[in-house]
Amino acid sequence: MRLFKRRPKLSVIVNFYNMQREAERTLYSLSTAYQHNIKATDYEVLAIDNGSSQPLQAATVRSFGENFHYHYLQTNSVSPCKALNQAAKLARGELIICCIDGARILSPNILSLSLQAAKLHDHPFIYTMSMHLGSKPQNLSIAEGYNQQVEDQLLNTVNWKNNGYELFKVSSTALSSSNGFFSKFAESNCFCLRKRDYLQLGGFDEAFTSKGGGLVNLDFFNRIHENTQFYPILLLGEASFHQFHGGVATNVVMEEHPWDEMAAEYQEIRRKKFSTSYREPAQFGRLNPESKAFIHSTYHL
Repeated sequence: MRLFKRRPKLSVIVNFYNMQREAERTLYSLSTAYQHNIKATDYEVLAIDNGSSQPLQAATVRSFGENFHYHYLQTNSVSPCKALNQAAKLARGELIICCIDGARILSPNILSLSLQAAKLHDHPFIYTMSMHLGSKPQNLSIAEGYNQQVEDQLLNTVNWKNNGYELFKVSSTALSSSNGFFSKFAESNCFCLRKRDYLQLGGFDEAFTSKGGGLVNLDFFNRIHENTQFYPILLLGEASFHQFHGGVATNVVMEEHPWDEMAAEYQEIRRKKFSTSYREPAQFGRLNPESKAFIHSTYHL
């Protein structure tokens, strides 16, 4: 039973699949113990378990706050699209934040800044830069021995639970945002828009049935940017930080990356080859001392 009767302003939807280790950090980063300038009554968190063989515990999810809710979807689907779309229909907030990959720790002002930025336009699309824990994107660092144990040790070197911006000190930009905050982004793993706009778009296209949804997150980003009613807004100084969890695309060496299979599925569905659609965003927020290092990328492929 939901204890907050007042409708929240914002619903955060996070998809999990067999990631108990990563989920606790992600959920903590969504709690009022970590997020700045926001009250628990302002938002709800919908933790969606997409058919995990090792499910999260509902009590664990609720331990982060009475505004946290756990939903287990009994499914054999390896794609998160249906789970995310069902969660969007359950969401009570006017705005929703979508995190297709539950292994991502958020920076501390994403929720409050999303609420502020949404006031700028009737149809905002507010998004964040994607980063990977470690000195290189994990597709590269895995070849050098990066794994969960190395990551646990790395996170112990910074006081991220008290200051989430410390995560910038132990992270690198993802391949999709390889030129830092001023990249030509291909996707975002934490974005916000109005619930009605998400539903009107049809949400994530459930035709994408491959592991992790294939290119569905990039497809959604494209569809937003091809629709001129939307007003793209990038949150400066904020990011989502990817934890190592054996992800189908993020945690394999480049030589084994399933891009070809994912691109083939995209072409079959869209009847064209994949290319990024992008419009320059408005910029909202500020660069803090830790994030200033990522005005541009700090590594080169």
